[in-house]
Amino acid sequence: MRHKTFLDMEQIRESPQMQSHSLEGFIPLLSLTEGCGALLIILMAVWTGHYRNGFSWRSNPKLEFNWHPLLMTIGLVFLYANAMLLYRTQRNVRKLRLKLTHATMMLSILLFVTIALIAVFDSHNLARPPIPNLYSLHSWVGLTTIILFCCQWFAGYVFFLYPGLKIPLRASYMPLHVFFGIAGFVSAIFTCLLGLNEKALFELQDKYSAFESEGILINFIGLLLVLFGGLSVYLVTQERYRRLSRSEDEILLGG
Repeated sequence: MRHKTFLDMEQIRESPQMQSHSLEGFIPLLSLTEGCGALLIILMAVWTGHYRNGFSWRSNPKLEFNWHPLLMTIGLVFLYANAMLLYRTQRNVRKLRLKLTHATMMLSILLFVTIALIAVFDSHNLARPPIPNLYSLHSWVGLTTIILFCCQWFAGYVFFLYPGLKIPLRASYMPLHVFFGIAGFVSAIFTCLLGLNEKALFELQDKYSAFESEGILINFIGLLLVLFGGLSVYLVTQERYRRLSRSEDEILLGG
């Protein structure tokens, strides 16, 4: 029995499927990615809390704005990346539970984004004099990203959670869902970089080119955004880190 078990294990280990799904290097890369994400949030909190004088709500529109970059970073960058990585990090969890968790995380991101949008519109509309809305490239790309995110969530719900949909139809949409999910995340990173640069130029002006500490911090945040985004996309797109399908997956999903 032991000899048979050993042979079975050797066959599995040497099978092409297992060789193409090696987890070598996954844990170190994931740890580095999550570390960059945590540091990104900390530095964003330091910038908005210390250098930008903290947080308020409608009683102080200028400080209300500070919720916008912080909440967008938490929601549309950090949580978005972890929602994409869910199928890599929780590979032993049943697929139906993964789908429900993924959808819930996306809903929580939408909540963060909604509060962040309220904060930025309030900070413009309640300022004296009021500041125009949606005139910059940052706002245009950001609004496009949010619309894409909402469409992506709705399409994902219809194709993967709505009961009774045929499995071949789900399978045919999956590549599009993956592509637009990654595209939305990359767009979110690009939008954050545009917003950081815009804020640095408007608020710091000549101090930015003088290498003031706040400007250096903003640049470090930008580099962390690129690093975190690049690592996240790498982990998501590597075929060898993909979750292996289980026999009960489609039974659970198909009812």
